[in-house]
Amino acid sequence: MPDQETRFAVLMALGQQGDASAYRELLVALQGRLSAYFSRRLAADAASVDDLVQETLMAVHVKRATYDPGLAFSGWLYGIARYKLIDHYRRLKVRRTEPLDEARFAADLADDAEAAGARMDLEELLGRLPEKQARAIRLTRIDGLSTREAAAALGTSESSIKVSVHRGLKTASASLDDSGKTDP
Repeated sequence: MPDQETRFAVLMALGQQGDASAYRELLVALQGRLSAYFSRRLAADAASVDDLVQETLMAVHVKRATYDPGLAFSGWLYGIARYKLIDHYRRLKVRRTEPLDEARFAADLADDAEAAGARMDLEELLGRLPEKQARAIRLTRIDGLSTREAAAALGTSESSIKVSVHRGLKTASASLDDSGKTDP
């Protein structure tokens, strides 16, 4: 409900500015929302719903300064509620399992196959570059090392790494046609 979302955001912003009645109104309104949220997830443990609602409202109060009025209030609220639910499961040592969704599993496999193909294309492309350039690109762009760390690993200067990466990327880019495939 967009108008409910706006109402909550306004009440929270007023509460952050010190308006106690707006803040009280917000907390009362959130009580029903949170109760429904936890009831759906804890059907077998209805006794814990009220406790989790109160824990979440206390966390909202403690963390109210972290709410950014420019962002969606519900996302912020349900993020807190989700972490309270996870904490609850941890206290009970509950591991919740979800049934395997065959369609999603197949989509994940397709994504894995696509990623493997991209890795093979990347390795082929790097294999066409001079070793110094390929190693510099691999360390800085793939492994995430800084130029300083890559220079130390390769026993060279930072400027040498920067030049190698620049030239390697330029050569690799030139070897690609418009469709993203490597030229034979």
